Amino acid sequence: MSSINDIVCPPPPIDELFSPEKVFHESGPFELEIGCGKGGFLLRRARENPELRLLGIEWANKYYMFAADRMARWGMTNVRIMRADARQFVIHNLPPECLSVLHVYHPDPWPKTRHHKRRLFQTPFIDAAARALVHGGRLAIQTDHAEYFDWIKNKVSGSEELIPTEYNEPDAGIIESSAQTNFEIKYRREGKRIFSVAFTRKC
Repeated sequence: MSSINDIVCPPPPIDELFSPEKVFHESGPFELEIGCGKGGFLLRRARENPELRLLGIEWANKYYMFAADRMARWGMTNVRIMRADARQFVIHNLPPECLSVLHVYHPDPWPKTRHHKRRLFQTPFIDAAARALVHGGRLAIQTDHAEYFDWIKNKVSGSEELIPTEYNEPDAGIIESSAQTNFEIKYRREGKRIFSVAFTRKC
């Protein structure tokens, strides 16, 4: 069993670039999941792909602690969990061309019009995400909110660096068009429709 202190990862200062090499102490493809919740997707991804370095960001403290404890109990040495503002982390802390995959599953839709400015998928975030992906890297998105899904597609389609690609990609953790996150499992049981889309950075 790993220690939870081996799993939790404090966010860097706003003017400091995040170093996967320092955090994981080994090389390998680096993936980030924004809004990892209880860590169901990350755990499956880490167990099936020990060569990957996986970082999960979660703002809700109870889920952040749950996910970190879960990874520690399973001994997942290739996973780190961070409590941080994901928008600020991607924009200010991710180095260029460091991510092979960026997973964003069920981000907060902020459904009220006056709150749309709080949505994650705004132009500065999308530009920073594209910059952080390696050429050919993947951005995978899933939501249960139809209006936000249209918003996301419209915003991301405005990027000159990102082009649509097939969402169903087993090598990226998507099996039969499902990421199998805790939220997705819950929403499918409730009969909600799930919307998904993926993009790759131009080579």
